[in-house]
Amino acid sequence: MPNKVHEGKNIKRFREMLGMKQDALAFELGDDWNQKKVSLLEGKETVEQEILEQVAKILKVSPEAIKNFNEEAAINIISNTFSHNQQAGAYIVNNNPTFNPIDKIVQLYDEKIELYERMLASEKEKNELLQGKQPKK
Repeated sequence: MPNKVHEGKNIKRFREMLGMKQDALAFELGDDWNQKKVSLLEGKETVEQEILEQVAKILKVSPEAIKNFNEEAAINIISNTFSHNQQAGAYIVNNNPTFNPIDKIVQLYDEKIELYERMLASEKEKNELLQGKQPKK
């Protein structure tokens, strides 16, 4: 049986990848939110659709990314493709995987590049705001 995706933990993962604190996410969500409420949200296995969409917009990811991200599946993809022989100090490639590992790796790589570019743009915008400049859109 596949493991159920924990949406709250995924929100935390994406927030941390962006270097965003819980307080900052709470601020972006509005006056009704605080750090404690965000912490409780990240503890929920399932998140209400409306809140999920708001958080996804703030984190600049799709709600589906939060709903479907499964870290164990990503690790299994990699471990089913490569294994490490510590005694020989070599990597052995599994030539008979049950999926196309290149497609999965490329997809994960593309998603990470996209996330990195968004994080970089966000940091540039923060720096411009701190320097008193209007951010470039």
